[in-house]
Amino acid sequence: MGVVRATWDELQILARLIRAEAESEGKLGMLLVGNVAVNRVRANCLDFRGIRTLRQAIFQSPGGFEAVRKGYFYQRARASEVALARKCVQGRRFHPATFALWFFKPYTGGCPPQWFRQWNAGRYKSHCFYHPTASTCPGVYRG
Repeated sequence: MGVVRATWDELQILARLIRAEAESEGKLGMLLVGNVAVNRVRANCLDFRGIRTLRQAIFQSPGGFEAVRKGYFYQRARASEVALARKCVQGRRFHPATFALWFFKPYTGGCPPQWFRQWNAGRYKSHCFYHPTASTCPGVYRG
């Protein structure tokens, strides 16, 4: 049982997303992207109010993931990526994306302390991760 419901197709979509967004960042980088997607389903706040499925979170427009607009996203998921996606759906969380709802890759320099009024949770390789406060978005902080 997972922390969010995921059909086989949604697990495949999540696996494709984590590869397309963070393959160059290795397994942990891909797990962090998976955490963000799962957190968006759990959150029900801010930009993600009413998001109930991984499909909705991944293809949300506006505000979804950039990778869905690129051809690489639409290639078949590999078994290793599906295994990483499954870990995220099962509730495994990894810092700095533990409660993060956003990430981005700055073109130059470090991670700003805030991004769109959300706090920096940390950086992993080239991506900066941002999370809301628990008072603003309690859903993402639930066990």
